[in-house]
Amino acid sequence: MGGMVYDLREVRRARYAVAAVFAVHGAVTGSFATRVPWIQDHAGVSAGQLGIALAFPALGASVAMPLAGSISHRFGARNALRGLIALWTLALILPSLAPNLLTLCLALFVYGATAGMADVAMNALGVEVETRLGRSIMSGLHGMWSAGALIGSAAGTLAAHLGSDARLHHALAAVTLTLLGVAACQWVLDLQPAEDEEPPPRFALPPKSALLIGAVGFCAVFAEGASLDWSAVYLRDQLDTSAGLAAACTTGFTLTMAIARLVGDKVVDRYGSVRTVRFSGVLATLGGLLIIVSDQPVLAMAGFALLGLGIAVVVPLCFAAAGRSGPNPSLAIAGVATITYTSGLVAPSAIGGIAQATSLVVSFCLVTVLSFGLVVFARVLRAGDRERPKVSRPDAAVPDPRP
Repeated sequence: MGGMVYDLREVRRARYAVAAVFAVHGAVTGSFATRVPWIQDHAGVSAGQLGIALAFPALGASVAMPLAGSISHRFGARNALRGLIALWTLALILPSLAPNLLTLCLALFVYGATAGMADVAMNALGVEVETRLGRSIMSGLHGMWSAGALIGSAAGTLAAHLGSDARLHHALAAVTLTLLGVAACQWVLDLQPAEDEEPPPRFALPPKSALLIGAVGFCAVFAEGASLDWSAVYLRDQLDTSAGLAAACTTGFTLTMAIARLVGDKVVDRYGSVRTVRFSGVLATLGGLLIIVSDQPVLAMAGFALLGLGIAVVVPLCFAAAGRSGPNPSLAIAGVATITYTSGLVAPSAIGGIAQATSLVVSFCLVTVLSFGLVVFARVLRAGDRERPKVSRPDAAVPDPRP
């Protein structure tokens, strides 16, 4: 065991601080998503052109995420996160200012790049807090992201309902979220590199372990993206439901995921990452099967709810495992994040392409197969199950569990 001892009060304060940063990050996403129709009209782009533009956030994130490690090494984890979260929240302003397709693509590239770098930095700090606390917190942190996204989307829905200009809405939201995010960073862990520590490369291929862990995340995010974008269409087209009931299915899926993430840490602490993901894969697979065979809307909605429950904690556990899989947590987390971002980009169009060639039922057969992949490949997350100390006294110090 290592000789370092941590102040539990400081670590707990850092936990709440990084949770607030996760919520701020999610709120930016929710704020943007609700105003996409306004942005489309303002830029004067067609549906097809909008689809092209919406690929640029993932492209920007994929290019920029490997830079997060070198930024944290140069400026320290706290200053790096403070700067990156500010860049991300302020980048919310850019898409609504774009007057045409080219500027919209450039704005969304910057938007995605800042999102990805802040994502890597906050997940790396979350993994460090989890390690020092000696219990799982990553699922709850991602639950806070989902809660932030719901709050941001609710505010955006109200702004859209009132007919407000998205430039004003996003400017006010960006300033508010920047102040909240920067303030929260005051209490995150201030990790500094050792004097003899070599800076990580600006660009490098992720380690093999991150590729394997990322494959598990790919399965979960593919199912998430498919369900978010196609669940309402599935109910409307396959089961002939009303638009309201179809929309309620998507809302139910989102709420199921958020609730499961907020309570998922207790399950992980009791059963470990591997068994939790295996059981999650079973639930997701059963949900997929129920969607495929259902001939009643209520059964399909139950299937989507099970699918959301099954995949909810997988990505947080992938980040936790990546952060403990090697000597360079930021590089491993960036690798996993790149794979999951790619999955989220590919999933909606893949589902649509398969549905066009065959049917939506066949598309969700693929989702079900990938969900079963969680059961098969869960063992690669064993890095997230390293033994961690348990601390009960509120004033106790936490020993460093790492060798």
